[in-house]
Amino acid sequence: MKDAFGLPQSLLVLGGTSEIALATVRRLVARRTRTVWLAGRPSPALDGAAEQLRGLGAEVRTVAFDALDPEAHEEALGKVFAEGDIDLVLLAFGILGDQAHDEREPLNAVRVAQTNYTGAVSAGLVAARALQAQGHGSLVVLSSVAGERARRANFIYGSSKAGLDAFAQGLGDALHGTGVHVMVVRPGFVRSRMTEGMEEAPLTTTPGAVAAAIELGLRRRSETVWVPGTLRVVMSALRHLPRTVFRRLPV
Repeated sequence: MKDAFGLPQSLLVLGGTSEIALATVRRLVARRTRTVWLAGRPSPALDGAAEQLRGLGAEVRTVAFDALDPEAHEEALGKVFAEGDIDLVLLAFGILGDQAHDEREPLNAVRVAQTNYTGAVSAGLVAARALQAQGHGSLVVLSSVAGERARRANFIYGSSKAGLDAFAQGLGDALHGTGVHVMVVRPGFVRSRMTEGMEEAPLTTTPGAVAAAIELGLRRRSETVWVPGTLRVVMSALRHLPRTVFRRLPV
């Protein structure tokens, strides 16, 4: 169960090598979290992340999970929930893709969509059902400001995040009153391995800053979290710009 401050004692990360997810877990382990499940493709990186968290005092277990194999999601997540209640599920997997390359190779674009959206729909519904069955818990979904309005530079990735964001909002509405809390997190450009070598955008953030915002959002039981918070105003303005104007912006 969550502590008096609304922070989880047990959590499951879908996308166990995500920098944002691991920064969040480290922050929560420093508070109260003691049981951590890292779900992801078996790899040295996943094992290394688990060992690092064990060094911080957490009980950490790993489970094989592949966003592109939705038929296995029920079994994978079922193993975790069979071991005991989970206070927080952090849905943190996703790929950026290569816009220029993926436009020329549609199957690559499909992989981006299947990972970021289809895989998340499957895993999100399985996790939500398990949380609802236990009667409590939070599902935190890492979305992106890229989903707020399609940009020429990354509309494949952005469209997949737009679908994910709409799905998570709808799921939150469906679960309202059940004891399960859904929180959508919309970071801006995050300085991480995934964006290494890319030109940074205004209001760039870091995995640590996103982690801090997630913790605060959990304490407040927020439904939507923007990182940094000023992006809420910026994206509201950009969302309402006429397309003829928006096309001319250097975004």
